[in-house]
Amino acid sequence: MSDRHPTAPLSVLLGDYPHTRPLKDGTVPVDGVDCRHLDSSPLPPAFARMVRDLAYDICEMPMATYLQARDAGIPLTLLPVVLVGSTHHRSLTRLPEDPPISPGDLVGRRVGVRAYGQTTGLWVRGWLREEYGVESSDITWVTTEDVHVAQYVNPPYVERSAAGRVGDLLRSHDVCAAVLGPKAIGGQGAGLVPLVADALDAGEAWIERHGTIPANHLLVVRDDVLRDRPHAVLAVHRALKQAIADTAHLRDDSPAGRAVAAGWSASLTACLEIAGRYALEQDLISEPVDVAAIERETAFLDS
Repeated sequence: MSDRHPTAPLSVLLGDYPHTRPLKDGTVPVDGVDCRHLDSSPLPPAFARMVRDLAYDICEMPMATYLQARDAGIPLTLLPVVLVGSTHHRSLTRLPEDPPISPGDLVGRRVGVRAYGQTTGLWVRGWLREEYGVESSDITWVTTEDVHVAQYVNPPYVERSAAGRVGDLLRSHDVCAAVLGPKAIGGQGAGLVPLVADALDAGEAWIERHGTIPANHLLVVRDDVLRDRPHAVLAVHRALKQAIADTAHLRDDSPAGRAVAAGWSASLTACLEIAGRYALEQDLISEPVDVAAIERETAFLDS
């Protein structure tokens, strides 16, 4: 295994987190690799550029986007790094002045979500089915953006709205509930309340039941880069693993803090298996996910 073009720079797109900054500022070097760290603010448009144009060599990638890209045959390989993760029982929200509503009461109603392929929505619909018996097709999902993977066609129970943001759908009463990602909860979702009153406890129960924490953002590499520059990819992975270890003291014991990790593990395998099953149940992908095959593609990273 040797690298072609060993001195060529690698374009790397990572979000700004305590565990990625050491790579960006050079505190943790990537041995023998000239990494060109690019930025995108906001971050989601970079995900679309990666799956539509293969715009970067290595890129942060939401779980659902990765699964859809793999299903569509886009030449990307998963690298075993969880950059962002958490539980999502608190992500299903409503207006505080509206009458309380149970998640089980959403059958036949309208729920807002940024895109049907948003990873937070994947996890929310997963626990809705498991814990309340609500199928994805029982709800009309009202979206404000397209999915990242251009080849994907939304199922018939998904509508596109002209509203600017998911919170606008809720405040205009076009929907009775809204799925909001972690950042949106503190932004446009300020003041909203979760439909699950004991959301934090319900999230911890999910973790206990499944033996893993839902991963939101992972890492992918272009197949040609992995083929031509395996040592460079290995160096990036090792550096991220070191940065995650070095910044452990900056993360708390919350699910979000515990989710960040690098390397193949029983937890990551379980997470991918569950996410793959959820995605198939929700018509996000058309074929079952072969997690063992995904692991084999980058098993050398943990050697």
